[in-house]
Amino acid sequence: MNRSAGVLLSVTSLPSKYGIGCFSQAAYDFVDWLAKAGQTYWQILPLGATAYGASSDSPYQAYSAFAGNPYFISLEALVEEGVLTQEELDLADFGDKPSDVNYDKLHENRFKLLRKAYERSDISRNPEYQKFISENHWWLSDYALFMAVHNFFGDKPWTEWPQDIRLHWGFALDYYRRELYFDVEFQMYMQFQFARQWKKLKAYANSRNIQIVGDIPIYVSPDGADVWAHPELFKLDADNHPTAIAGCPPDGFAADGQVWGNPLYNWDYHRETNFSWWVTRMWHSFQLYDVVRIDHFRGFDEYFSIPYGEKTARNGHWEKGPGIALFNRIKEALGDKAVIAEDLGYMTDTVRKLVCDSGYPNMKVLEFAFDSRDTGAANDYLPHNYDKNCVVYTGTHDNETIVGWFEGIKDEERQMAREYLSDYYTPAREMHRPFISAAMMSNANVCIIPIQDYMGLDNSCRMNQPSTVGKNWRWRLVPGQLTEELCAELNAMARRYGRMNWAAAEIIEREEEQKKALKAKLKAEIRAELEAEAKAE
Repeated sequence: MNRSAGVLLSVTSLPSKYGIGCFSQAAYDFVDWLAKAGQTYWQILPLGATAYGASSDSPYQAYSAFAGNPYFISLEALVEEGVLTQEELDLADFGDKPSDVNYDKLHENRFKLLRKAYERSDISRNPEYQKFISENHWWLSDYALFMAVHNFFGDKPWTEWPQDIRLHWGFALDYYRRELYFDVEFQMYMQFQFARQWKKLKAYANSRNIQIVGDIPIYVSPDGADVWAHPELFKLDADNHPTAIAGCPPDGFAADGQVWGNPLYNWDYHRETNFSWWVTRMWHSFQLYDVVRIDHFRGFDEYFSIPYGEKTARNGHWEKGPGIALFNRIKEALGDKAVIAEDLGYMTDTVRKLVCDSGYPNMKVLEFAFDSRDTGAANDYLPHNYDKNCVVYTGTHDNETIVGWFEGIKDEERQMAREYLSDYYTPAREMHRPFISAAMMSNANVCIIPIQDYMGLDNSCRMNQPSTVGKNWRWRLVPGQLTEELCAELNAMARRYGRMNWAAAEIIEREEEQKKALKAKLKAEIRAELEAEAKAE
């Protein structure tokens, strides 16, 4: 990853008439905007199929490590395909606030439209669909059945299903596949549409020399197809209930720690199978993305284990993870791939060694650089301490916006930041600009900034506040917010700090020249016609 820049924006946050950002024209327009802005990367959040409910809309709690989110299917594309009508889209209620994702209305109404599209699609005769099913059967068969049964039982967690299907017994699988045939096929149809539309969008981005940075969670959801279909991969008891769950220990931000609830991996089994599931997962991720950011990378060195059933993390303890052996195996199987290690949080010498041994760039977050509890010049997050092999952010999806953060920190921390930046006069509401400049001028090879920070937005536009429910993953851009002026500003910074995507610039310049030439040609043709008419008269 050479010296370059990018923008962090969840697909959900793209503008859309129909409740949530998706693979519609707005996504293609954003790619064009990035190219004009001289950017190289579009970093997104996980694309997995999210569960429904105030605490379940998180992209880090997906129903599958391999399935895509049906919410991202462009409804406009289905109208063009002839399986939905524009009137049906216009009559659907997705909420009345364009800057907010209303997950209740989305869940209630979007799947109804997708079901209509499926019922009108002659997929049984579609060779592209049949090819997709054949190539993805290794995960799609279990996932589609899981979702059909999940819906059949009123979206109860699979641990509450009848024993035969809960324990994945063969005769039960056959029974439900037969009884829920069309529901299973509907799930496969949605995955087909997701994959087809995403492949097209990614290809367009790559044609503009924009690379996609995808994000994969280290853990999978406890209520997901992976745990249900492959219990051997996880630390479960004889009834397939977790014996221990993931989280993080108490710290200065959370006195009780955090209980995430994800089942922990049975790393002994993964070692015995030469990490085949993880190799497959990474291979699949690189079919979707150009660069893969692995969330909670430190969990591969040591992970925090909490006894199942605990309400806090106070009784948890650290256990050793697979370490470098996993990443050596991935590299052996897949070759050198572009990976970002999300190594944020409590760092130890062994975590630092794992990141170093992997060779992956790690993450630096400017908001962590000005903590009054760590005032030394050796703070890892201060830009003068960065080496080239890292990715710098002002903040991530889990952080406050830079404007909101600066307004909320202690006076002494604001003073620390202003002194470091040699900026004593910029108004607090404009402080995103010097922070972005500090990140852009740093030695880090890659600089990725959340779009909210480029726009100078406050915490009302924050994407996620960990350990809270009901208000996260909802923020959206509205049409017109991504202005030409902001695009020019990003372009100027990319040039100024040596992060310009010159290949994208050449594409844009060539297209502009072609447009001018075409416009001149049309003008000449019109002029010639008018002159011919004048002579005829």
